[in-house]
Formats: sequence, C-alpha cells, structure tokens
Amino acid sequence: MFSKILIANRGEIACRVIRTARRMNISTVVVYSDADANALHVQMADEAVHIGPSPVGESYLRADRIIEAALSSGAEAIHPGYGFLSENPDFVDRVTEAGLVFIGPTSASIRAMGLKDAAKRLMETAGVPVVPGYHGEAQAIVVLASKATEIGYPVLIKARAGGGGKGMRRVDDPADFPEALAAAKREAKAAFGDEAVLVEKYVEKPRHIEVQVFGDNFGNAVHLFERDCSAQRRHQKVIEEAPAPGMTAEMRDAMTQAAVRAAKAIGYSGAGTIEFIVDASDGLRPDRFWFMEMNTRLQVEHPVTEMITGIDLVEWQLRVAAGEPLPRQQDAISVDGHAFEARLYAEDAAKGFLPAVGTLHHLQFPESSASGTTLRIETGVRAGDTISPFYDPMIAKLVVHGADRGSALDGLKEALRATEIAGSVTNIAFLDALAGDPDFADGDVDTGLIGRKQDRLTTAATPTTNTIADALIAASEIDAGIASDDPWSTLGSYAHFHACGRAVRIVSGEDTYEGRVLRGADGSISVFGEGFSPVTRGRDNHMRFARWPDHVTVFENGRAFTFNVPDPLAVAEDSAAGSMRAPMPGLVKLVRALAGDKVTKGQPLLVLEAMKMEHTIAAPHDGTIAEIASEGSQVSEGAVLARFSEEA
Repeated sequence: MFSKILIANRGEIACRVIRTARRMNISTVVVYSDADANALHVQMADEAVHIGPSPVGESYLRADRIIEAALSSGAEAIHPGYGFLSENPDFVDRVTEAGLVFIGPTSASIRAMGLKDAAKRLMETAGVPVVPGYHGEAQAIVVLASKATEIGYPVLIKARAGGGGKGMRRVDDPADFPEALAAAKREAKAAFGDEAVLVEKYVEKPRHIEVQVFGDNFGNAVHLFERDCSAQRRHQKVIEEAPAPGMTAEMRDAMTQAAVRAAKAIGYSGAGTIEFIVDASDGLRPDRFWFMEMNTRLQVEHPVTEMITGIDLVEWQLRVAAGEPLPRQQDAISVDGHAFEARLYAEDAAKGFLPAVGTLHHLQFPESSASGTTLRIETGVRAGDTISPFYDPMIAKLVVHGADRGSALDGLKEALRATEIAGSVTNIAFLDALAGDPDFADGDVDTGLIGRKQDRLTTAATPTTNTIADALIAASEIDAGIASDDPWSTLGSYAHFHACGRAVRIVSGEDTYEGRVLRGADGSISVFGEGFSPVTRGRDNHMRFARWPDHVTVFENGRAFTFNVPDPLAVAEDSAAGSMRAPMPGLVKLVRALAGDKVTKGQPLLVLEAMKMEHTIAAPHDGTIAEIASEGSQVSEGAVLARFSEEA
C-alpha cells in the first residue's frame, strides 16, 4: 500500500479522499490555487503545495505543476478526484511516465470511453444496447441536420467529450437545429476543448439509471448495483438515490450484466460508472435501456452506493491502484436499505439557477437526521469561506440512508430543513420542494420532472408576519447578551410614561419593514410594526436566524429569508437608471445587438459564460441601446452590460 499520495483536486472530493487515506494511515499532499490558499482541503492535508493563480487553466489543469508537486513531496501516486484532469488520458500517461501511479483506469480505457461516439460503437460490438443516433465523425451542419431528420425529432445534440450536461441541447423543431448546434458546439469547446457532437433520439420519458462498476488488474470486474439520477435540471443531477425506485429483479440483472460486460470489454481497472438511458413510459423493462456513456472516474454521487453496500469506494480505488485484487467478489456484495444524496449549491433557483458567489457568513449542518436514518455531510467549505466564481459553486452534499425509501426521504427532508446557510443564496428551498413533490415521493421520476414543474418548485416564498417579526428581533439585537461585569449593564431601557423599545428598519427587495422591539420583564420579546398585529416571542422560543454584516437571515421550514439592515446614518445612493447589469461574474461570449438598436423586453442581447455554462441575458424592457459590452470581455457581478438611451 502507498505511504503517501497526492490529491489533484480541491473542495469536497479532496476532503473525502483525505478522510479515507487518513483511516488507512496514508499521508496526503494536496495542491491549491491562490483562491484556495485557506481552503478546508489545505487545512486537512498533511502537506499542501501551491500550483498557481485562481483560474483552473493556470492551476488545477496544469499537469506539469501537479506532477512536479507529487515528485517533490515524495508522493507515490496521484488521486484525480473527479472533474479537472480525472478523465484526461494524456495526464495519465504523464503521471506513469514520471514513475508515479495514477489512482484510476489506464489511459487506454479512458480513451476508449472518452469520446461518446467511439464508445458507443465499441459497446455495440460488446453486445451492450445503444440508443439510436448518429455517432459518426462528420460534423458538417448539413450532415448532422440530415441525420437528425432520419432519426426523427425530438433529438438530443450532445458533446462527444465530457459530461455534466455541458454541450447538450434538446431540439424539437428542425428550424431550431442550426442555432442549437452552434450553442452546443461553443459550450463543448469551452468546457472540453472539443466541439464535436453526436445526435441521438430523444427518449420522451427518460430515466437516467447508472451502474457502479469496479475492476482490478487481474481481469476481475463487479458491479455495486445501480443509482437513479433522473432528478435533473439542464442535464445536471440534483438528487440521486440508490437503489433505483421500481427496479425489478429482471431489469437489474440485465442492466448490471451489461455494465460488467462494458467494463470487461476495455479491461477496466478502478471505479467507473456505466450510464444508461431508460424509457420509463411503460415501467422498467429489460428491453428498454441503452448505453449513454461511461464515466471513467469516481462519481459525485458515489456516497449513495457506499451507504447501501457498506463499501468505501475510495479505499477500493487505493487498494486496486496499489496492485491488490478486488476486496470482494460479486456474491459478497449486497444492497441494504435506501440512500439519497442532495447537491447543495450556491445558486438562485428562482432566477433560472444562476450560479451565485458570496461569503458563507453562517454555515450550520444538522448533526443527525430522523430516527432510524443515518446522515452524512460531504463538504469542502466552512463558515467564513467564500464561494468564488472560479469553481463549481457546490457547498455540500447531504446524504441520508434509511431502512427503506420512505424513511430515507423523510430523513433527507428533515436534514434540508435543519441546514442553515447565510451569506449566499442557495438551492435548499428548491431541494426541499423537490423532495416533497408527490411524483418524486412516489418514485415516478424522469429527467423532465423538474422542467415540467420548475415554476412551482422554484417559486420564491413570501415572508410571513412571523418571519418579518423574527427578522426585526434579530436586527434589533435586543436578544444579544451584554458581555460586562457591570450589573447596571444588564438592566433594560426605562421610560416614565410608556414602554421603551428599539426602532428597527429592514429591507427585502423593494419592501421595507419597520417596527419597535421591546423586551418584557419576563424575558419575552414583543414586536410592534406597521401593517401587522403585535407578535410576542416567549423567553424559551427558539428562533432560527443568523446575523451577518448589514443583514439578517431567518430560517423557516427549509426557507432562508434574508433582509438588509440599513445603517440609519448612511446616505442611500441612487442606482444607475437605464442600465442592465451582470447577474454573476463571467465572460461575454456573444453579443447580439449593437449600439443604436431598438430592442424589446425579453429579446436576447448577449450570452454570458459563467462556470462553463452559457446564460442568455435578455433585455429587461423596451428601449434603444446606447452602449453594450464587447465580446470577449470579462465582467464582474453587477457590472454594466448595457446602457439604454433616455427616451425623449
């Protein structure tokens, strides 16, 4: 076994690998960029090596610096985590050429599965069912459009490299094919450096079910059952679970055998995932699943498999890479209970899931879940850390295991509602709404579920009178203890003719709330405000809120309501009128209007790339453009993207 490994990654996956390595008495070395100098994975590791500036192209994608860090630190092997260089066969070759061990599959296996078109041709040869589509080399629009017509609409354009929903577009009408193709190619080029795509038949009620496989260097391969990842938005997984709801013994047998055949066809070693698309229009049937792609790495959702099998997949990775055979054979692997994983992101679900940045001024996860369930938190951040624009905005993964699907789902909902985050907008309320959706609760989930119900699942909640009262109490700080030995400092305010209180003003969006907060002799707190009846909180009432610079956040039933607390001495500045600002930091990829153009509300004006995803920015109102950002410019959040002429 290795004595020291380097982890070529960051965030929660780096922390995850460190925990297993520490349990196995293996020393860890991590790498970090400027933005991650004080990150949790840097604090947890035995050693840390700086490898460059914050952009991934100058740090976490620099194979030369990562290998140099491994050699100089005395590491014997490199664990890639997921993302970044984890599925880059050239990196694997460079690692082995340097005399190091790559903790993962061979470069040949990655190349065989790295391009979706070639992988599907290989799978057909191995007897693995493949979804109907065009997987050829020709990329001319006339060829691809013709193949789409032959396949029959709707079709799905998919980048042949990479994953995560990047470079993917559904097309329902032939007239929309050219623009969708151009967008998919741009996104694929930006994310993977390869703009080639393939075209496939779009399955009307698709479920995304994948099988965890594991191979060693002695020709052995096993499966660790399936995961259902159908709860997706924009082709990105939101909540994963294992096993798949509604799975039959016949379907499982056919799917897992196909997955093992796929792994053996390329002599696979290490952890991998075979992803299938399933037509669930008539239930789960063994003749209605097709190979989509193979992820030649550890998956983000691997904890749900660990929870139902009791197997540490990272430990298996380390053992196989060190030359050991698989720790268990197929007949020694079984399913116990049910598990869910919810991906908690800094993003604004009500605004089209826009990625968010900010400082996590308050971060508190529950220590346990509902009775009979086990809670596991996977995170790479702490309170006070910053969500930066340079990396994926994941905050944590909440993983819950129960005896059955119902109890596990109850535990997940409880864990979501007990999680408190302030300082950045998050998707917790969306996750809670999804977990409570009747169809999701019944296991009737397909990849279009979130899209069909997005408006309901993402509707921003309106603060109630009680919420506003709690926010006014929090803003008043009347509940805060006074650190002093002076007995006079513990006395409340005194007024001769009426009770004295603290006047407070808070703001949420365009709404301003004002009130007077008083503490009673019995320790209770009362709030008197305009537009609502007085609210009293007893001495033992446990309000859930967080105070952070110029703000308070109230946590209530899975929702976080944030209010600005204006400085009464500050002078408000008028915001720039007639301008359109960037909702997030990003790169201006395309500009679709010029100065002098008359535009209408909702008209696309430019495309902003943020976190390797494209976001179309539309005109907020009718008007004439006075100036607009130029293509290729990097903008910060709140930067002016366009200004409009004042109408005479």
